[in-house]
Amino acid sequence: MAENWLPTNFGGAYEEIEDLLDDLVDDVVIYIEPDFEPDPPVHEIYLSSPGEEDDDIEEPDPIDDEIPAQNSPFFNMAEPKFTPQLVFVDGSNNDLIQELADVLKISDEVKPLIEKDQREEALAAVVRASANFNSMPEKEFGPAYNLLIYLVVQQSKDPKKHLPIMCQNLLKPITSSPVNGPGLALGALQTIFNLLAVDNPVRYNVLLQILRFVKMHNSYDSFQPMVARIPRWLDLWDLDDEDKRKVFIEISDAAHEAGEQQDAYNQLLLALRTFDVNDQEELKSAEAQQYSLRALKLVLGINKPWAFDLAALRNLAPVQALSDSHPVYFELLEIFAEQDLEDFNDFNEEHEGFLEKEHLDFEVLQTKMRLLTFASLAAAHSQNNEVPYAIIAKALQIPSEQVELWIIDVIRAELVEGRMSQRDKVFRVQKATHRVFSDKQWRELQVRIDAWRATLVSVTGVLRKSQAEAEAAREREAQEIERKLQQASLGDGQQGGGQRRGGGNAGGRNQQQQTRQRTDDDD
Repeated sequence: MAENWLPTNFGGAYEEIEDLLDDLVDDVVIYIEPDFEPDPPVHEIYLSSPGEEDDDIEEPDPIDDEIPAQNSPFFNMAEPKFTPQLVFVDGSNNDLIQELADVLKISDEVKPLIEKDQREEALAAVVRASANFNSMPEKEFGPAYNLLIYLVVQQSKDPKKHLPIMCQNLLKPITSSPVNGPGLALGALQTIFNLLAVDNPVRYNVLLQILRFVKMHNSYDSFQPMVARIPRWLDLWDLDDEDKRKVFIEISDAAHEAGEQQDAYNQLLLALRTFDVNDQEELKSAEAQQYSLRALKLVLGINKPWAFDLAALRNLAPVQALSDSHPVYFELLEIFAEQDLEDFNDFNEEHEGFLEKEHLDFEVLQTKMRLLTFASLAAAHSQNNEVPYAIIAKALQIPSEQVELWIIDVIRAELVEGRMSQRDKVFRVQKATHRVFSDKQWRELQVRIDAWRATLVSVTGVLRKSQAEAEAAREREAQEIERKLQQASLGDGQQGGGQRRGGGNAGGRNQQQQTRQRTDDDD
């Protein structure tokens, strides 16, 4: 069978081909299959990027167009700067199709089609029977599927006709390898995805199958590094909002099953943003309301730093529509968005039994509400920077001896920063999170800005006055130095003139004496 592995017994040609490939691209994946006897020998090498000829390979701007390499059996493909296709095959397409048909034991069906040059029909028959690959020995599964992928993705006139069947078959259990089967199947799905052009919309359908596979086998940790790239891929494929929403929901489902609640919540927010804000009927649809409630329930039940900001959720149009369809839920959201523990207790009394009916944990919600109340309390006292323990205990409805424990919890939740004073029984606020930023907060900010401005004006005035005084002092000092220099110059001038008048004859006698001495020496 034609393979896309380079055999270990390929002899010295292995090193030569590897050196050649190293010269062509930076990152090339060479799969080595031991104990493989090539018969006939491999003689064709295809190395290209989708949509490019071999002779025209260029290195474009780096883009994340592949499933990233991970320390996982599912994602083990190196990530190149472009998408190289490394395929080793032997024989014509008809021969390859016939070879797969022989393996699948459908030769009688395929051979007449090939003889009539009905290659697409023959390939379709092989694809329909590809479910039988799942019972092949593990060693043969990969080579067989890689050859089929090559024929479908690179040689078929209409790959999207065959890929849905292949992907569905890959979702079925690989009975010959219960342990490694999921890795083999997901590896084949990955190969299909990577061999398709970056902007090929067919990638969308393959991605959906990968997501469903990930959810089925609880392997979200292997898929997680791809999540940040998904929105850009969806834009490249020019999908409508409904198709984008399907992807976000599939990711959210897989993340939720894996316990990655932050990813699940973020993907729900992305899904909610795909609804048309100008279409009230769509915003109030059962689907929009379902995802809105799901996001609300998820974020209310988690007391981690990322789950305390409910403004992003409340501002979404489908969530706003809950005020009509689910007013009690929307009231609960409003309380957690900007109100305090007292309001939550009033809500619980007014809607007795609602939390239990909706499977919402009262203890978790009460803890979350106390932390949010503490954050609001700290923000309200941020000007004087001190919150007495007594006020904290009253607002949180807790014994005074538990105040410091709640201070630790609210700091861990990253809602406030500050220091405890056990001596003064106060919490000194250094930083506080405002749960809402409305007109009141804008006015407080304006007051602070005005105070800072007044302080800066005062400091600037003092600095300018000090600068003027310093310049005046330097000027006086310079004038004093100049005056002293002038006086010293006048004194030196008078003294020097007297010396010249008094010492003129002496100088003449010295000169004559020197002249006489030279005359004596000469004689």
